[in-house]
Amino acid sequence: MRVSPGGRPATGYDIVLQAGVLRETAAFLTDRLPDCRAAVVVTDGNLRDLAAPLTDALRGVGVASALHVVEPGEKSKSLESLHGIYGTLLDLKADRRACVIAVGGGVVGDLAGFAAASYMRGVSLIQVPTSLLAMVDSSVGGKTGVNLPRGKNLVGAFHQPAGVLVDPDVLRTLPDREYHGGLAEVVKYGVISDAAFFGWLEENAGAILDRDPAVLVPLIARCCELKAAVVAADEFETTGVRATLNYGHTFAHAFENLAGYGVLSHGEAVSVGMTCAARLAVSRGMIPPDVLTRQTALLERFRLPIELPAAVEAPPDAVLAAMRSDKKNVAGALRLVLPVRLGEVRVFADVPEEQVTAALTP
Repeated sequence: MRVSPGGRPATGYDIVLQAGVLRETAAFLTDRLPDCRAAVVVTDGNLRDLAAPLTDALRGVGVASALHVVEPGEKSKSLESLHGIYGTLLDLKADRRACVIAVGGGVVGDLAGFAAASYMRGVSLIQVPTSLLAMVDSSVGGKTGVNLPRGKNLVGAFHQPAGVLVDPDVLRTLPDREYHGGLAEVVKYGVISDAAFFGWLEENAGAILDRDPAVLVPLIARCCELKAAVVAADEFETTGVRATLNYGHTFAHAFENLAGYGVLSHGEAVSVGMTCAARLAVSRGMIPPDVLTRQTALLERFRLPIELPAAVEAPPDAVLAAMRSDKKNVAGALRLVLPVRLGEVRVFADVPEEQVTAALTP
C-alpha cells in the first residue's frame, strides 16, 4: 500500500504489511534511504529484546546504530524523553541524513517521530508499530508529538515517515488490554467512514478477539486504507477532513488528562469518548438510537469500557475545562466530531456546553 500525503504521489511512502517484515527493517532502510549512515532505534523497556537485534542488522549493512530505550507508558511522551533521544543522536554523530526508527506503540511512535521531525530541523523516520493501535492509526499519517502537563499532544509536528513496516506476528504476544484498546480505533474507522466495514467487524468479532491472522491482516489493511485516504485529502488538518479522525478524542483526551496519563489507556478513553459523542448525537436528533446501540454493543464485545471507571474523578466542569484545550477548538469554542449516520461524521462548532455535559452520563 502507498500513502501519498496531500495527494502528492512523488512524496508518498509505502506501508508494508507482511508477517515477519520486522526482520527486513535494515534492508528496507538501505533501499529507501541509500545515503543514511546513522540510525537510532527508539523503543521502550518492554520491547528491548525485540528491537535490539535491529541495531546489529543495521551495522551489518554499514549503518552506525544505537538503541535508545524509554520507560513504557504515556509518561515517556514528554519533553524530557525527547531530549534523551537528541542526546543519543548526538552521541552517534548523526547528521541530517540520519534516520530514527520507532519500534513500539503509539507513545514510542509519537515521541520518536517528533525527535525525527525536530532534530537538525528534520531527519528521516521509519515507523515499526508493534501494537494494534499503532498499526491501524498512529503510525500512519505523519502526526508526531509529546504531551504537556495541561494537555495531550500540545507540542508536535507533521512529519511523514519514509515508510511503515507492519508485522502482524508481533500481535501474538501483545497484552490483552493493549490489544483491546487498539480495537477502539478500529471501531472508529467503521463509524466515521465505512458502514460496511463496521458490519464486517460485527460479523467477525469472535475471530478478531482470537487474533486470527486471517481476519487481522484485512482488518489492519482496511484501517490503513481509510486513514491514508483522509491524510491524502487533508495532510495538515486545514480543511476539517482530517479532524474527523478524532471522533471521540476530544472527550478521550480530557478523560486521560483528568485521570492522569497511564490510568486509562488511550483506547479505553477513546471508547468512552465515542460513547459520549454518539450519545450527544442521539440527543441532538442527528442519528437514530440504534447507531449508538450497535456501537455500544461492538465496543463491549471487544471488552472495552463505555463509561469511566469509578476511580476516575471527572466532574462535568473539569471535563469541559480540559476539552477547551483541544487543538480542534477555534477562538475557545468547542469543535466536536459527531456522527450523522453510521459511516459518516462531521465537525460541529455549535454544540452548547450543557448538551456536552449531559452526554457524559447515560
